[in-house]
Amino acid sequence: MIGTVAQYKQIMRSLDRSVALVAERPETKREADYYLANIRRVATYEDLLKDDRLYRFAMTAFGLEDMIYAKAFMRKVLAEGVDGRNSFAMQLSDTRFRDFAESFNFARYGATATAFDRAQSGTVDHFVRIELERKAGQTDEGVRLAMYFQRKAPEVTSIYGLMGDAALYKVLQTALGLPPAYSSVDIDKQAAFISSKIDIGDLQSPAKLESFIERFTARWQAANGSAGQGVPQVTLSQPLLVTFDNNLLLSLQSFNPGGLR
Repeated sequence: MIGTVAQYKQIMRSLDRSVALVAERPETKREADYYLANIRRVATYEDLLKDDRLYRFAMTAFGLEDMIYAKAFMRKVLAEGVDGRNSFAMQLSDTRFRDFAESFNFARYGATATAFDRAQSGTVDHFVRIELERKAGQTDEGVRLAMYFQRKAPEVTSIYGLMGDAALYKVLQTALGLPPAYSSVDIDKQAAFISSKIDIGDLQSPAKLESFIERFTARWQAANGSAGQGVPQVTLSQPLLVTFDNNLLLSLQSFNPGGLR
């Protein structure tokens, strides 16, 4: 069976073709067509939250499918937007919530938020890429992680941002040879050590990014065999630096921005 290193390189060499094939799959096309036909009619974040099919598509497109159940949490993300440093999304270490609030920026643009490409075709593009990564992960979870890192790491501006994303941090741990128990070490000590091993700016260089991913895929393959089958999937929307207990989620159930219901 093809190994992690070779499978990742094979997919990335023909990425456009791979994306196009996923986009044409009947189940993907059906959901994308529904989304594009209806998202432009959404005028408020409440409209988005009420249409389960649209909401599920949007959440999946940003890798937040494991937070679909937490509508009160996402209501707060959308209600506060990203313009203020103290807004809810800006305080979360996991940048996916920021990306979501920026793409569906009702706080800034009101009823016109879904008129922008990022809320329409941009979200569909995200969804298709996520589906491609998920499909790759069915064969080898290491390939899924590598593809995710290739897509997301260049957007992260701090070591804490990498550590705040479970999947990105898994790649870091594997590439640097850190044991799982290392995540229980003091956060600042972890950040200092990782900073001594990698320059966050290097991840914005395509060549250096690929070199780091090669390091990851080689170590992943060595640890998990020719393909990472049977390896538990990393929950992409589970942040490492910020966790939310049941009391917080329950308290958010009564969150009512601006008196709206």
